[in-house]
Amino acid sequence: MTEGGRDDQIRRTARVLDIIQQIAIRPRYWTRKKLAEHYELGERMIQKDLGLIRVRLGLSLLNDGDGYYFERLPHLPTTTYSFFEALALLTAARAAQAIPGVNSAELAAAIARLETLFPDTFRPMLREATERLPTRATSSQRQTMLTILHRAWIERRQVRISYATGSRDGEIGQRVVEPYQILPYGRSWHMIAFDHKRSNVLQFKVDRVRAAVLLDTPYTVPASFDLEAYLGNAWGMMRGAAGEPEPVELLFEPEAGRWVAEEQWHPTQQSETLSDGRVRVMFHVGITPEMVNWLLYYGSRVRVVEPGWLGERVREEHRLAALRTEN
Repeated sequence: MTEGGRDDQIRRTARVLDIIQQIAIRPRYWTRKKLAEHYELGERMIQKDLGLIRVRLGLSLLNDGDGYYFERLPHLPTTTYSFFEALALLTAARAAQAIPGVNSAELAAAIARLETLFPDTFRPMLREATERLPTRATSSQRQTMLTILHRAWIERRQVRISYATGSRDGEIGQRVVEPYQILPYGRSWHMIAFDHKRSNVLQFKVDRVRAAVLLDTPYTVPASFDLEAYLGNAWGMMRGAAGEPEPVELLFEPEAGRWVAEEQWHPTQQSETLSDGRVRVMFHVGITPEMVNWLLYYGSRVRVVEPGWLGERVREEHRLAALRTEN
């Protein structure tokens, strides 16, 4: 096997194991589309990975329309570690960040959990030693921030972050936040946290966190906090960009329609296959720019039946794209 072939195999093995863990942690959340966006791959490759999990690994991976889940997983007994075993695991986890294909939030969370096994007085020395291990330059910033934020979330400790706004000048401000949830979306990661500066629960893009410092102040996540209720009826994560929920009816050509109908894009989704093979898909949703981009992806394979303004918006975007191509 060539060096490139070994690297590809390592990346795929790491990805398959990561997919198993992602689905086990969040059953019925992951669809093939979401997995493809998360790993930045085509849906056909993700389908092959899912087939490997079912056939070669023999795991009972199912999909009931909402997303993938395991009917059962092999039981792994809990265990304890000696001081030196825990230290070896922490060192190995840090070193794994330099391996191609191993780059996930779960690894960051594992490192944070391993660090909590040690007394507080040991942690600065441990970080000083392990953070000198080689890391991949392309992922070190995101991985470092995910490690710190996951640790804050696990230990329920406030964290001070330097955060770049989404404005043109990218102004960087200091905030003290309490992480409520850290989750992947598309090709990025998002943190839902209580922001003391705004006295509100806000959404932060992890890649805009320039620095993070754990504080000693504890916090609790309110029992009343519900992630689905927080995200609301908007399409995707852009809550602030969504209008009021309204009926959306889309008509997909047969092949595209089959792909769309087998995934759960929104809790209000309803699908119907017509006699000519086309698929009607309906939502009651707050429309966001993310939804417009999703429709643009399908090009001529989808027609917006309603609302009329959304159809006009999609047509205008296609027209502008054609003009730029011509120029």
